[in-house]
Order: sequence, then structure tokens, then C-alpha cells
Amino acid sequence: MLDSPYTDLDRPPLSQVALTRAVVRPGGLWSQLTVVDRTGSTNADLAQAARDGAREGAVLIAELQLAGRGRLGRVWTAPSRAGLTFSLLLRPEVPPARQGWVTLLVALAAASAVRRVAGVEVRLKWPNDLLVGERKLAGVLAERVEGAVVVGMGLNVSVRAEELPVTTATSLAIENAESTDRDPLIRAVLREIETHYRDWVAAEGDADACGLRAAYTAMSATIGQEVRVELPGERLLAGVATAVDGSGHLVVRSGGDDHALSVGDVVHVRAATT
Repeated sequence: MLDSPYTDLDRPPLSQVALTRAVVRPGGLWSQLTVVDRTGSTNADLAQAARDGAREGAVLIAELQLAGRGRLGRVWTAPSRAGLTFSLLLRPEVPPARQGWVTLLVALAAASAVRRVAGVEVRLKWPNDLLVGERKLAGVLAERVEGAVVVGMGLNVSVRAEELPVTTATSLAIENAESTDRDPLIRAVLREIETHYRDWVAAEGDADACGLRAAYTAMSATIGQEVRVELPGERLLAGVATAVDGSGHLVVRSGGDDHALSVGDVVHVRAATT
């Protein structure tokens, strides 16, 4: 038997009708918004929709995701209605070499919205995490699907400390956010994404021309940090993150050389305490 959406009054359900009225409009980016009680993976569902020819701007929100994935195949879990779990279908008409900015763009937009609505000081860990301090608040996963890009996000909203899957995670509730109402939060996130995305596409993916790189850099928790990067093939690179380049790659200075990384699992190395 499915749980009633009102069994936890701190976690009311989202209204598909109200959200559609708020964000789907003629001439806007968002073409369709669907809220489902549960699914395996919103990214997998929208990837299939992309293969079936769905229009750009489809938004799928799941109150409970049973097979959510983070980067490198990690599992992303949260109790029903305790977070914002959603995916977006985008078809950016920009050069393929610049499409790596999609993940960073969505992360930046979400962080900006969270700061404004929830009053929490969120920073960005390259390439896809939203952090409060060094604890993970949200993650982004982008996948190319036959010319489209499906971008998924899992954002912890009312997750309680005892419900966290790992001790390195956090939620807006744990961080004493000014608001943990998911409705205004998802509206703000989608509007912020649309603004950045339209500017970026209009600039043909040039992150400097549209101000995206400067905005991302200003909110980065990675740039300037000593980092350890786990690369494919069990390789390891240690150095200082100095920049994000025009393609969205992380530039790490190690051994006197600059390395531009398109993939990698970044660990912020904390300064030793005495």
C-alpha cells in the first residue's frame, strides 16, 4: 500500500497543477512539468522520453526515487518528499565542446536559488556538488542522450540527521534554513536555470561572454583549494585547483604543470591542524 502524501505534515506533496501554472508558459523554456509519487530514476525516465523525441524543457519530479544515481554510479537516496528529486530535458544548440557547462550551469542556478529562498550559504564543488561547508547538500548528474542532455538533481530539503545516508551529507533543515518549503524552492531553481540557460545558449555556449564562468568562479569552493583528484584508470592527481577553463574543465596545478580535467572525483584536502 502506498503511503499517504499527508502522513508527515512537515513534508507535504508538491502540486503538479500549481507548479505547471507557475513555470510552464508560452515562449518559456519549460514545456511540460510532471510530478510522480515514485519512480526508479527520473534521469532514466527522461532519457527514454528523449529517445522518443520529447521536446526540450520537460521537467520530471519524483516524490520518491528508488534507483537514483549520483556520479560514478553512486546511489542517491532520500525519504519520500524529503527533498527535491528532478530531471530536466535540454537540447542546447551550442558546440559540443562547450556542453560540459550544462552541469555547472544547473549547479550554479540551484545554489543561487537556495541562497535566495532558504538563506543558506551554499558553495559549489566542481563539477556537480552543492556544499554547505564541506557537507553535501545536493548533487547534479548530466547525461547525453541522442543529441539531448538530461540533467538530474537531488537536493536534501527536510532530511533529518538520522535519515542521512552518509555523515558527509546535510540538508536545508539541518542547516536551519529560513524556509524548507519545496514549492517556492523548485520554482526558484527552475527560473534561475532558465535565465542562465537562455543567456548561455544565446552566447553559443561561450561561458565568458554570458558571464557564466565568472559567476561560477565566484561561488566555487574548489578553486584555490588543495585537491586530490581520482581519475579514470585508478590514477591520482594532487595539486591546487586554480581555475575552471572556458570548456568547464577544472585546472589543477601539479608539479609545475597545469592539468585541465574534464572528469574526476575531487576531494578537498583540509589543511593539517596543529
